[in-house]
Amino acid sequence: MYSIIATPVGNIRIEEQEGKITKIQYTKEESLEPSSPVLKMAAKQLREYFAGQRTEFDLPLNPEGTDFQRKVWHALEEIPYGEVRTYKQIAERIGKPMACRAVGMANNKNPIMIVVPCHRVIGSNGSLIGYAYGIKVKQKLITLEKGNTKYNLIQ
Repeated sequence: MYSIIATPVGNIRIEEQEGKITKIQYTKEESLEPSSPVLKMAAKQLREYFAGQRTEFDLPLNPEGTDFQRKVWHALEEIPYGEVRTYKQIAERIGKPMACRAVGMANNKNPIMIVVPCHRVIGSNGSLIGYAYGIKVKQKLITLEKGNTKYNLIQ
């Protein structure tokens, strides 16, 4: 099952299998109202996020990926709203300090955008690099979370 919601950064497709969210990704498809309780909950929470009313998500997730990717995605979920981390910091967090590039690739394969906040990962020099949906969208999400202030690298 899936639904499609309009957001300030484009239409987003939310997919569910067996009561768990498996994907949240951009789409060019037109809006389609959610039909299941889980899809309705996900749509509501995403709308609250974009309205500045939600800083944490409470959704049943089941992203498909390798064990390494899942470790990275779990580490991303630990980045607080409004903060950023570097690829190196995520690599260190999962116990693989030399795996910065692999962390970047796992970010790129993240099937659950925004809720698993890969947009909160930046380059070591503070630059906005490596977002599957484009740097402009990454900047919009970070700006939304920072309340229009320059993002800060958390050491």
